[in-house]
Amino acid sequence: MRHSPRELRRAAYEWLVATGSSAEEAGIVADHLVNANLRGHDSHGVGMIALYSDLIADGRLHPNTAPRLLKDGGSILQFSGDRGYGQRIGYEATNAAIARAKENGICMYTIANTCHLGRIGTYGEQCADAGMVSIHFVNVTHYIPLVAPWGGSDARFGTNPFCCAIPKTDQHQRFILDFATSIVAMGKTRVAYLAKKNFPIPVMVDSKGQPTTDPKVMWEDPKGALLPMGLYKGAGLCFACELLAGLLSTGGTNSPELVDRDGTIMNNMTSFVINPEALCDLTWMKREMDSMIEYVKASPEADPVGNPILCPGEIEMQRTKERTEKGVEISDGEWAAILRTCAKAGVNEEALKE
Repeated sequence: MRHSPRELRRAAYEWLVATGSSAEEAGIVADHLVNANLRGHDSHGVGMIALYSDLIADGRLHPNTAPRLLKDGGSILQFSGDRGYGQRIGYEATNAAIARAKENGICMYTIANTCHLGRIGTYGEQCADAGMVSIHFVNVTHYIPLVAPWGGSDARFGTNPFCCAIPKTDQHQRFILDFATSIVAMGKTRVAYLAKKNFPIPVMVDSKGQPTTDPKVMWEDPKGALLPMGLYKGAGLCFACELLAGLLSTGGTNSPELVDRDGTIMNNMTSFVINPEALCDLTWMKREMDSMIEYVKASPEADPVGNPILCPGEIEMQRTKERTEKGVEISDGEWAAILRTCAKAGVNEEALKE
């Protein structure tokens, strides 16, 4: 079934308010979740409320928690999320970093110990829309490892996202490169599992280390592991995200000797926000960027329909337009889980209908 963005936002917002969030926090988190659905990243969309419900129930997620400033060193800002909603922590910390970068030309900011930050591209978009260039490294702690190292047969890392964002030009949309360093995000296996669909290529290994397309190996015992993207190079980037995010934020790594794996998706993020005006003429920068994009897109396409040349972030804008107009397609299993989660919090299904 397809659901309108308004219906999805209403479900998320009403559930958030019913489970203790202020109206302001509920708006920030709901907008983040719905935008993930609109961009085509349903793994980070409204369906996440089922997990968040469990985390709130036993005190692992703390609604109405603002980012706590740990250190203000001019061009360095360090925050703790204190197990609050990552979507709110990330939004407010990123706003602070943008303001500082406008003053100083650059700001390095870190976030430690926040619950699920959601789709990291959201913070890249936030920076790009403010005219900033940004780079983000993220790791995952407290949750069971999900990604096997290169050459390994069991999981040792989280999905450890990376993001790079550059503002739009007069001719092209913002450049948003955002991906998990596994071939697919864990949430995509949830979406496939609930929809009873396999992946077209092996993106996981089973408990014996054999490549598989069946998402059940991530959700049924015996558990398997996600494969890193890009062979050993992607595995190396995954490792770099683990160290850069975990060490510089002081939130730590997912080493079992140093972290209590209580099942919470806890994130640390190390990010750089750069004001390009401090480095170059913006007119020149936009002209250079347009020229390079056009040069890349002018390459003869082997499959213009099935595999057109796209700039990073372009497919998300296409999906957003299509899904805004036609609605977001969500499997019956995922929608049923959303409705159960809302009902458990006392949100009547009738209140969610258009």
